[in-house]
Amino acid sequence: MISLINRTVWIVFFAIIFMLQNLVFAQDQNARLTNITVTNTSDDLLLYLNIEGTFSKETKDAILNGVPAILTFITTFYRVNNFWFDSKIAAITITHAIKYDNLKKEFIITRSSESGNPLIIKSFKEAWQMIAQVNGLKIVSLSSLKKGEKYQIRAKAELGKFTLPFYLHYVPSFDLLKDFETDWHTMDFIYQSPDRRRID
Repeated sequence: MISLINRTVWIVFFAIIFMLQNLVFAQDQNARLTNITVTNTSDDLLLYLNIEGTFSKETKDAILNGVPAILTFITTFYRVNNFWFDSKIAAITITHAIKYDNLKKEFIITRSSESGNPLIIKSFKEAWQMIAQVNGLKIVSLSSLKKGEKYQIRAKAELGKFTLPFYLHYVPSFDLLKDFETDWHTMDFIYQSPDRRRID
């Protein structure tokens, strides 16, 4: 009888673990990069993208309770070699941060790729949209590219909390904001000329 109870307990235990793993996997799969565009000015190669699937009630509650959050965008740029390893040309990491000022009832947005004062936004939805998109990130100068060569951009995003004082880790709202990362997204193209490109 005891062994039957023990076996039942273990079956239930592993079933719970399995469901939790599936839940975490599903949550991770919700975050994704979208609207990825590679374009150029007369001088530089630029990247545009959005990240979707990151907004949740828990995320909003955590930020409104004073937990600063940071989105990190990681981009690498390669020249594709058919018979050898690809050659890395650039690796760029930028951060977008959001913090809520409860006294002023406003969101403070800072983006590492932009100089100047932080952006002040009143609406959470608008503030989140501001940190969840990359607009015109300079990847490389066109002068470093060769016409007819194949190139690849790889990008991903990660959400995390700022490092807070140790004692704040026990504040319930701190644990509401869950870290995540998207899959890598790749885009290949053949460089044509300063005013024309082809995406494969």
